[in-house]
Amino acid sequence: MAKRFGVMLDMSRNAVMKPQQVKQFARTVQSFGYNMIQLYTEDTYEITDEPYFGYLRGRYTQEELKDIVSYCNSIGVEIIPCVQVLAHLNQIFRWSDYAPINDVNDILLAGNERTYELIERMFRSLRECFTTNLIHIGMDEAHMLGLGKYLDQNGFRNRFGILQEHLTRVLQIAAKYNFKPMMWSDMFFRLANHDEYHTTKDVITDEIVASCPAGVDMVYWDYYHNEKEVYDAMLASHKKFKGETWFAGGAWCWCGFAPRNDWSIESMSVAMQSCKEQNIDNIFMTMWGDNGKECSFYSVLPALFAIRKIYDGEQDMERIKQEFHAVTGEDFDAMMALDLPDTVGGKKNQSYHANPCKHMLYSDPFNGFLDSTTISGVEKEYAAIAKQLAAYAQNSPSYSYLFDSMAKLCDLLSVKYTLGVRTRKAYVEKDVDAIRKLSDDYTLAMEKLESFYRAFQNLWFTENKPHGFDVQELRLGGLAMRLRSCRERLCDYADGKIDTIPELEEEILSYRPGGFILEGVQTLNSWSKNASVNVI
Repeated sequence: MAKRFGVMLDMSRNAVMKPQQVKQFARTVQSFGYNMIQLYTEDTYEITDEPYFGYLRGRYTQEELKDIVSYCNSIGVEIIPCVQVLAHLNQIFRWSDYAPINDVNDILLAGNERTYELIERMFRSLRECFTTNLIHIGMDEAHMLGLGKYLDQNGFRNRFGILQEHLTRVLQIAAKYNFKPMMWSDMFFRLANHDEYHTTKDVITDEIVASCPAGVDMVYWDYYHNEKEVYDAMLASHKKFKGETWFAGGAWCWCGFAPRNDWSIESMSVAMQSCKEQNIDNIFMTMWGDNGKECSFYSVLPALFAIRKIYDGEQDMERIKQEFHAVTGEDFDAMMALDLPDTVGGKKNQSYHANPCKHMLYSDPFNGFLDSTTISGVEKEYAAIAKQLAAYAQNSPSYSYLFDSMAKLCDLLSVKYTLGVRTRKAYVEKDVDAIRKLSDDYTLAMEKLESFYRAFQNLWFTENKPHGFDVQELRLGGLAMRLRSCRERLCDYADGKIDTIPELEEEILSYRPGGFILEGVQTLNSWSKNASVNVI
């Protein structure tokens, strides 16, 4: 059995959970059989003598971290810092204080002494707060390492050599503060395998193993496969490295407002089988918050519970559902229904990371470049899902606010989902009566948007610090203003005050031409790319 079985909570994508909520989440997963939490904090923790690090981002103070650690230790949950010492530090580089150590994009400048001064201050501050000797140092997805300021200052060098030298320095600093590091393994695989990570090929040579400094464990992350042979091959490759092998799976909550418990259970059931067969001692489920962290971590409790039970050998889902209710007081199937807003349109149009409830929320009704992804009848599905989730909200002991927020989003989408399609059709057909009727739908959409905003605001402020919600208000407020503006222009057109609406004169092209699904559910998780084709 695994020594550590835990979760990783992403506190870096604008939503920083309140300390009390971290404790509550720890109590919940501890009751599931979890004994470890990694707090993923890129810049959302306080560093002594680095005032701009996490400035205005809701960073945890050292006192808050000490309190979280102390409480979790008391209930048998180990809290491990999970930070970044190479890439994924984009937010700090907005401050001039860190401009000199920005290689390119979100990557620190390797070889620069100010970089290692910052890293040492990271470790020193973390040592003050955490009692564990383990630390996750990240080191992933630094694809452009050495190709920015480093290239200007040092000329071209093999990226593998730069990575190796930087890691050696980091490990020396970690040892000074009695930390045993682990790191994401993808950079070693990508540099050895033409930038590909997950593979069934044996790409880890003796030379690559020898190039990895001693004293660091490798973390294999994989959220994308339901084929056991992939997990088997990747774990076998990881075992070639000197340190321990960790496995990081995924409890999907990072593609918008809705979770994907179904895929999390399907993919991780296979992964757990492979981990048990290969005696992997350390396992955790990542819970990312990409692009603003709209989805509550509590939304994936069914997946977290089921994954642990399946790892323990339980295969009967009905028994798992009954045990979940006994432990949480919640109905398993009701919480699984939180997946529904992203599983519309029929199975042939679904993928495990499709997120229509986000991208069709923000799809512009005049610049309807996402309208080719809509599927007939989905707006009626959203109306039915809204009623279903609203009913669950009435019966949930602890998470009524989650159901309420998602119900109101679906209620909004029952009007908003095809608003652009219906608007363009009425305009192209010069159907003034239909355009006048559409103005009522715009008004209704604005009212439902306000209702959703209030429910989502309640969710955020229940779970998280206020920092970062400004982004959600900018997005939803911008949508409200756009709906109002489009309605006004439609009314002006119907009343003869303007002759044309230029955006509606343009032909809508397929969003995914040439070999892609021409119609159907898509995965579009970038608000800035969903909301407009123009520069944001």
